[in-house]
Amino acid sequence: MSCYELEALRLGLMNVLGTEDRSARKHAKNELEGHLDGPIEALANATTLSEIERHLDAAIVDLEAEVAEMAADDPEHDYVRGRLVAVRDAERAVHRLTAQGESVFAGLGEAHDVLHETFPVDE
Repeated sequence: MSCYELEALRLGLMNVLGTEDRSARKHAKNELEGHLDGPIEALANATTLSEIERHLDAAIVDLEAEVAEMAADDPEHDYVRGRLVAVRDAERAVHRLTAQGESVFAGLGEAHDVLHETFPVDE
């Protein structure tokens, strides 16, 4: 059993962050072999945080549907439900990462404004 959503998310984050860890990338691609389609493929190929958020949301919808369709006595039911919990937790982590990035961006703008207020430029 594999958690395709988390491996695809790892690949997407490697793209966004510029991570060059070849062994981690190879491991994730091996885990996803035969499952790169739909939101999983889009998530693995994401290049921005907004793409990651959008495709992760679509993957969660698919995973929720998978859980809803499973019989409670299916041997994989608990694992798939656990996968859903883990992926929702990852979604919250991505939202925090996005919020932190936006905060850094806003802070740089404020620092720039303060610098120009302190040291005006004559034009």
